[in-house]
Amino acid sequence: MIETPLVSGDDHLDLNMLPENVWTDRMASKWGGRAPHIEVNDQGGAEWVSDGQSWGRWSGKASKFSGPKPLLTAYDRGGVEDLTQLRAGNPELRLQDMDRDGVWGHIIFGPVTSIPTGDDALMRACYSAYNDWLYDEFCVAAPERLVGVAMLPPRPDAAIDELKRLAARGGVRQANLQIAVCEPRLEDKAWEPLFELLEESGIVLSFHVTVFPKAGDAFDKYKGSPGATFLHAKMFIEQFLDPFVDLFAWGILERHPKLKIVIAECGAGWVPWVVEELDYRHYRLWECADYWDDKGGIPHKMKPSEIFKRQVYGTFQQSPTTMALIDFWGPDNLLWASDYPHPDSIWPNSQATINRTMGNMNPDDVRKICGGNAAKLYGLDLSKATTLGKLDIGYEAVAAE
Repeated sequence: MIETPLVSGDDHLDLNMLPENVWTDRMASKWGGRAPHIEVNDQGGAEWVSDGQSWGRWSGKASKFSGPKPLLTAYDRGGVEDLTQLRAGNPELRLQDMDRDGVWGHIIFGPVTSIPTGDDALMRACYSAYNDWLYDEFCVAAPERLVGVAMLPPRPDAAIDELKRLAARGGVRQANLQIAVCEPRLEDKAWEPLFELLEESGIVLSFHVTVFPKAGDAFDKYKGSPGATFLHAKMFIEQFLDPFVDLFAWGILERHPKLKIVIAECGAGWVPWVVEELDYRHYRLWECADYWDDKGGIPHKMKPSEIFKRQVYGTFQQSPTTMALIDFWGPDNLLWASDYPHPDSIWPNSQATINRTMGNMNPDDVRKICGGNAAKLYGLDLSKATTLGKLDIGYEAVAAE
């Protein structure tokens, strides 16, 4: 048995759990009714609306839905029936849920749908208002436990402007690009100022999976079919593969050695083979170095696996495959996560899940993966932790190996 602070590297605060005044209290009066606000629809449910467009449901008003659900969340599994309390968006209640789970800290991603508006000025105002609310009103309740991840617009110019604003205000540890909807691709030079500013500011960049625009197109044909459930298995890889390879193919990480990347909820088991293949392609490139001598040479000096170990982190909830690949990932590059309160979440059974999937591992490695790595990456002081995970991690089992 060991006791150690648990810090989850991927948790959520979605649209349905946000307080209804997030945008209306913080956006300029000129936006009027265009600012995101709550309306009751014809079915009696509540939803977020902006510019006459529905952004999605809001749980602050009791739903009339009854009967079996096609998809369960952590709340369903944890016996939480009243969602009108907006537990994920209420700091006091969220901290209670974290204590119930034996987890000290949450790295909190905002709505995975991003901001679905085509109006550039409105989009920018919405991102800024959300980010200010996140730090000024939500995380301030327990800044060492509630670590908010800022949202960046999915286009270079707007993302750079928002990151400049966030860097100037201070207190921002990580910023997220919803990579599935970002345009143009990362090799475009328009993104370079963003990477430079991330290096200068020390703010970590993250990519997070989404099941909505673009990625969700795969479901349209099969919606309502049990088979559609299995399509989730490929969406993680589909969304991350191009931008992940771009980081190495176009020298982004090699040019920016201080840039840290977190690929969150990425399905970490596929990553080792891809990096292995990138190393092989790197070898094949240098095998023909003489060909490139009069063509500007080869800018890729480091092996992709060396860059990966230096700069890339991945999150996972429960993955025996990832644990079997610990020699590749190393104990310093993985961030355990609870994914609260999403359907894939292991809340409120995080400790039992860690025991089941990491019980025979080196206790020092478990301490790193389940909290120490996040503390180092985000500058958290775990000596202040008063909630400790109690884990059945066996020294005897490790010694016997």
